[in-house]
Amino acid sequence: MATLTATAAPARPAPRRKKRHPKDILNWIAVHAVALALGIGFALPIVFVVLTAFMSDQQALTSNLWPTSWHPENFLTVFQKAPMLEYFANSLLYSVLATVGMLLSSIPAAYALARLRFRGSNLIFMLVIAAMMLPPQVVAVPIYSMWANLHLTGTLWPLVVPYFLGDAFSIFLLRQFFVTVPQDYFDAARMDGCNEFQMLYRVLVPMTRPGLAAAGLFTFLYTWNDYFGPLLYVGEKQDSWTLSVALASFRGMHQVQWNLTMAATVLVLVPVIVLFLFAQKSFVKGITFTGVKG
Repeated sequence: MATLTATAAPARPAPRRKKRHPKDILNWIAVHAVALALGIGFALPIVFVVLTAFMSDQQALTSNLWPTSWHPENFLTVFQKAPMLEYFANSLLYSVLATVGMLLSSIPAAYALARLRFRGSNLIFMLVIAAMMLPPQVVAVPIYSMWANLHLTGTLWPLVVPYFLGDAFSIFLLRQFFVTVPQDYFDAARMDGCNEFQMLYRVLVPMTRPGLAAAGLFTFLYTWNDYFGPLLYVGEKQDSWTLSVALASFRGMHQVQWNLTMAATVLVLVPVIVLFLFAQKSFVKGITFTGVKG
């Protein structure tokens, strides 16, 4: 009786890694020279701030750019000399409420400008663009007088409430993203009996999450770094300070101890960097597709 013997197939040799020729590396550097120069230019100030944050007070801002001795206790000293957690909570409250208010108010406005056809829509869109070009300092005095008459200065309400009434830049950005969605999806939803509200929140919002993430991240970063608004409305009430106002005042309060000032700066930067790293893909995707059509 014949027996069949299985023979193992010979193992394929592992593919060898192709060594990069020095000429290829030089070509890659030449092609990306501008991007590398910009990246280094943006990274160097951050590296300088981080290194200074770990220096002693005597070494800070000297010609020696590398810490001779590391002082991580500078970060603890910052918390001991200023109520940073309270300022952090104020900044977080301001940024989160402003972002939520922007999304609730700007999404319907952008949808109306992108998908609804009515008389005067182009004029309203031009007014939105004009509002983007208007510096906030131009209307600061009458708006401040309004909030002062309402006895709301010294609180975060004058900073948060306007975002619940719409943000011109966010409306423009979301409108440009909404027009890229094919009309076929809305026609199918309308045939299924959806009204405008249902098409907005059941069809458009799930399909445009990258654009919403980009608009939300823009608003969060702007409000987190905002200095003019908090200084104007809560500058005289230290309990309501945000991190930007506290950071600007920190230098004068502690006799220009640059190592502590840089340590406080690092503490302000860390949440923003972490947020951007987590939302980077959605942010880049949203910016890439915004304005493709329209």
